[in-house]
Order: sequence, then C-alpha cells, then structure tokens
Amino acid sequence: MSYKFYVFLTFIWSTIKTNNHMNSLRNSVRLVGHLGNNPEVKEIASGKKVAKISLATNESFKKNGDQVTETQWHNLVAWGKTADIAEKYLQKGQEVCIEGRLNNRSWEDADGNMRYATEVVINELLMVGKKSS
Repeated sequence: MSYKFYVFLTFIWSTIKTNNHMNSLRNSVRLVGHLGNNPEVKEIASGKKVAKISLATNESFKKNGDQVTETQWHNLVAWGKTADIAEKYLQKGQEVCIEGRLNNRSWEDADGNMRYATEVVINELLMVGKKSS
C-alpha cells in the first residue's frame, strides 16, 4: 500500500469515526487531486476570508486496449481559517485531499441571464503531496 493511499484511508476513517452517524453521509464529498492554480483569496465586507480553488481529479481506464486518462475539474470554496491555510500553504500543482459538501448557487448577471454554479465547500483539508520549496 502506498503512503499516499494510506494517508487517504486514514483521513477517510477519521472523518467517518468522528461523524459516526448516518446524517454525516448526507451531502458529503471527498476528493483527492491536484490544484489547477494558486488559491484566489478575498476578504469580504464582514472581514471573513474566502478562497476559491480549482481541483483536478484524474481517472484512468483502458478503452480499446489503450490507456485513457480523463480529468474532471472541481470548484472548491474555503471559508475563514481554512481559507487562511489555503492562502498560506497551497500552491498550483500540489496534491490535496478534501472533505466537504456540495453547494449550488444561482444569480442574475449584468445582462439579465441566470447563471449557475456548483461548488464544494471545504470542511477538512489535507495536504498530501511533497512539501514544496
């Protein structure tokens, strides 16, 4: 078993153990991937920080005898202290493991068109990859 897989299993087990009731499974997302860019951190009017993060996850499989890798992109949002940690420690390309919940938003843009976004609001963040210099 690789070290990264062991760290991931430990993360999942601790999440399940600390949230040991079925309600914790509702609207729960766990992802392991690489950051698409550095976190975009802003401070909102209330003084609270929010970080927007792009995460890529890869899935590899064989199709007609050829190895194929598909990449899915996920929009993540971190608030408060988690946003502070993201701002201070996360960098483009770094591997992370997150646990959070799905959030759907809608708004009307300047042209009057309805816009929609689905994002993962981060509850737990684990830096998996090597420490960057």
